[in-house]
Amino acid sequence: MTKLRTAIVGAGKMGKIHAKVYSKLDCAELVAVADSDIERAKSLAEKYDCLAVSDPAALLGKVDAVTISAPTIAHHEVAALFLKNHIPVLIEKPLASSAQQGRQIVELAKANDTIVAVGHSERCNPVVQAMKRLDIEPMFIEANRVSPYPFRSMDIGVVLDVMIHDIDIILSLANSPVKKVDAAGVNVIAEHEDVCNARIFFENGCIANVTASRLALKTERKVRVFSRQAYLSLDFFRKEGIVIKADKNIDLVKWIREHQEKQDFDFTTVNWTDLLHIENLQIEDGEPLRIEQEAFLNAILDKSKRPEVTGAEGLAALECAEKILQGVKAHQWEK
Repeated sequence: MTKLRTAIVGAGKMGKIHAKVYSKLDCAELVAVADSDIERAKSLAEKYDCLAVSDPAALLGKVDAVTISAPTIAHHEVAALFLKNHIPVLIEKPLASSAQQGRQIVELAKANDTIVAVGHSERCNPVVQAMKRLDIEPMFIEANRVSPYPFRSMDIGVVLDVMIHDIDIILSLANSPVKKVDAAGVNVIAEHEDVCNARIFFENGCIANVTASRLALKTERKVRVFSRQAYLSLDFFRKEGIVIKADKNIDLVKWIREHQEKQDFDFTTVNWTDLLHIENLQIEDGEPLRIEQEAFLNAILDKSKRPEVTGAEGLAALECAEKILQGVKAHQWEK
């Protein structure tokens, strides 16, 4: 099997996780770690017996693929370095610190015919993968992603740090251009917003309501999807979900309508859930980052394949996130 020489740029928390996954893939050989803090780079490189450098440019000529897990502000500069040298990159979400920089990355990739993948690892969550196989057309989506304060990613707010996961998933489900966005948010601890709610309207009529917070008392990652084909209730954190399919409940609708015509029927005696045909979503277990990295490397090895999240999709999520941030800024709280 062909082994691609891979490297990590950014030896922080996510860099360590990516390095661990690369070390386990048959099609990858982790050859280097780059970080501006050379001691941190050496610490991670020693663990995997590979090269440590402080300057990513030192990796040119030594690698076939790179994962960029450096701080968001550095994504554009580092990605440009490798793309100009025809080296594919997997960039941790968000794609860049601004949509303008994100567009430049995507344009560079196209100009150099080189792959850009974006690390929206939640798209690789087994629950999302299972939901994708249902091939539904959502009419309304509700997403909630909240957690206690993480004490990381202080350079960005909750929209680019946390909500962007659900933005990416929602965009892939809605499969339609964004028409408009309404949003409100507030910063409590950090300089950037810590809590945000947004309502996204799509041109095909789908509406999404999404909430993110890093000030909650517990961690919750849930999505509900309403469509003509089915109702889905999903828990990304617990990796479980239920499906209520419309075609298997047609007789129930008929039954309700018939009994509504009966003046003396007491609906308070009816247990709603007993009437529904509810299925547990069939979820195949899998490690999201492994799925993400394998798809990235396979797209390099086989031109007919594509990453789980392309640069263009990562840019679409970033553009939507910026619209939400503009909405937050426009929403003036009374003082």
